[in-house]
Amino acid sequence: MSDSIIRTATKFAMAITEKYIKKGDTVIDATAGNGSDTLALSALVGENGKVYAFDIQEAAIKRTKKLLCSGGGFDNVILIKGSHENLSSYIAEKGEVAAVVFNLGYLPQGDKSITTKAESSVPGIKESFSILKKGGIVSIVAYPGTEEGKIERDAVLDYVKALAKELYHVCLLTMPNQKGAPPEIIWIEVK
Repeated sequence: MSDSIIRTATKFAMAITEKYIKKGDTVIDATAGNGSDTLALSALVGENGKVYAFDIQEAAIKRTKKLLCSGGGFDNVILIKGSHENLSSYIAEKGEVAAVVFNLGYLPQGDKSITTKAESSVPGIKESFSILKKGGIVSIVAYPGTEEGKIERDAVLDYVKALAKELYHVCLLTMPNQKGAPPEIIWIEVK
């Protein structure tokens, strides 16, 4: 079945995350990459919504812009060349953001030596809670298949395991029959 949502971690992550988003919402793509999540978020929030898309690489910003221009989205997207660890400093809508999406790792078809790291991703996730509304969600796809990816995933898991259960629901999903170290998805809902 070609439209299976569990075939790829990013599709599955978005399939759950989109349930938290409605037209007119403000959302964040904390790791724009090739722009797939940014484009999906742009469509979900519609013309009256807003998407902030972050990436530290100029190549990722260019790829995202190109995809948006060819894919019918862009007017509601603000592209920011910067780190997700500082995302709250760019967001005026504090306490109003419906979703923050992280797709960790390196830029596909890019320089694999440039990758997200625990030192910026964990603070970025913490920053998300300062801008999310009640009932909002953080979605994280982590890739423990590289040494840096494993370190990052472990740091993220350590952080989310310590979140107060009175304030957050945390869900972890993995795909255990994939080869190697399969991606893992973490969702955090603000109560």
